[in-house]
Amino acid sequence: MPNTEFSSENDADQRPEAGAVPGPGSLNGTRRAAITALAEAVQPVSDELGARFASHGQQLALVGGPVRDALLGRRSNDVDLTTDAVPSRILELVDGWADSVWTVGIEFGTVGLRKGGHQLEITTYRSESYSPKSRKPDVAYGTDIHDDLFRRDFTVNAMAVRLPELEFVDPFGGLADLEAGVLRTPGRPEDSFSDDPLRIMRAVRFAAQLGFTLAPEVAEAARGMADRLSIVSAERVRDELTKLMVSPDPRRGIELMVDLGIAEYVLPEIPGLRLEIDEHHRHKDVYEHSLTVLDQALDLERSRGHEPDLVLRLAALLHDVGKPKTREFEGGGRVTFHHHEVVGASMSRKRLTALRFPKDVVSDVSTLVGLHLRFHGYGKGEWTDSAVRRYARDAGSQLERLHILTRADCTTRNRRKAAALSKAYDDIERRIGKLAEQEELDRIRPDLDGNEIQEVLGLSPGPVVGKAYRFMLELRLENGPMGKEEAAAELRAWAAEHL
Repeated sequence: MPNTEFSSENDADQRPEAGAVPGPGSLNGTRRAAITALAEAVQPVSDELGARFASHGQQLALVGGPVRDALLGRRSNDVDLTTDAVPSRILELVDGWADSVWTVGIEFGTVGLRKGGHQLEITTYRSESYSPKSRKPDVAYGTDIHDDLFRRDFTVNAMAVRLPELEFVDPFGGLADLEAGVLRTPGRPEDSFSDDPLRIMRAVRFAAQLGFTLAPEVAEAARGMADRLSIVSAERVRDELTKLMVSPDPRRGIELMVDLGIAEYVLPEIPGLRLEIDEHHRHKDVYEHSLTVLDQALDLERSRGHEPDLVLRLAALLHDVGKPKTREFEGGGRVTFHHHEVVGASMSRKRLTALRFPKDVVSDVSTLVGLHLRFHGYGKGEWTDSAVRRYARDAGSQLERLHILTRADCTTRNRRKAAALSKAYDDIERRIGKLAEQEELDRIRPDLDGNEIQEVLGLSPGPVVGKAYRFMLELRLENGPMGKEEAAAELRAWAAEHL
């Protein structure tokens, strides 16, 4: 067991820069208990590994997110540690103790390892910075934990717990900012964002994830330096955007991105919506409408018992991005956006590909954007069984997400109209469910496969078989399942006319 007697290191005289925000003093009982619980949760890391480093004259501390989350009463799956030992020394010290070790990040000073059920990262005290045109950070090692904490992104992540003695280290007032719900940088935000411009994205991500506000100087620096994001790799930007989108309040992060000019370098299609009036004139612009759809998609996602869904949330945010390119003005002040779903699907695919999202995410989001208006052809309930089959088949694996997106896209304040739309969609879902029980809609195939088509028509493999297959598929969608004999008769009749 680690020693649970605390000291709280918060010596202003040891700060690397005068004027850093002073810390809050010693931890209260609740905070002490949180740190003790964190140490117990990561055993044997907190006692065995801490003692191992200490016995060889090296420092080791829990740092960053795990400490922050423990003080917030949140569970964290991360175990991040920092040390004055250089990577080669870390490897020596964990040899024979760790179950496995990997060195993928060793050029950046990080050694990964596994011990029991814990996956750890140990990083040498360091400094990271970008040259003006670099996409990768330069790394220099340090020897003092205060210097290391000073170079971290925000004060709430610049707190540490020394191991094995559980000494709380907070030289820049991180605990006070944590309690105030404010994001500040240990030093000047301009210096912090210059060292690693991705921290601009992290600021809005933490705002969405933790419900924090940005200190005025942090917001101003982010606004003035947003263009620096252009030197950061698309993969790193994508990872931050992903974390933002699956946070409890992605709207908060998106609004900050737009207001601070960050979105222009990440998702420029979103601020481009602000001046576009939506076709129903129910919101002051399509931007506000899109954020409302995102909020409503989250509510439906939760009410249906789903985990945070990146694909659904991206589709909700991007579903109307095709409107600016398709806007037309007609008589009587009417504005139309014909085929904006088709244009929007293409734009979504292009943007998400540029951000290096996985191919399945790109495909699924663009499919949903392309289908989000399909329901509005349903009208007052006149869809045939054939139309319902096509709706389900075209949605495929995205059907549940399409249900949520379509419902979320109803933002009218007219209660009667909203109720009518909800009732109509209830009917769609009911009919899909009923037909699915009968026909396995998600796996609709023609009644005759390619080999059977060739046999019935006496054909060899070739384009004509594909043409016949497509006819049989349309027949299946139109009429539902048929027997083999009836399907063969229909195929022969079609062939007599078309072949």
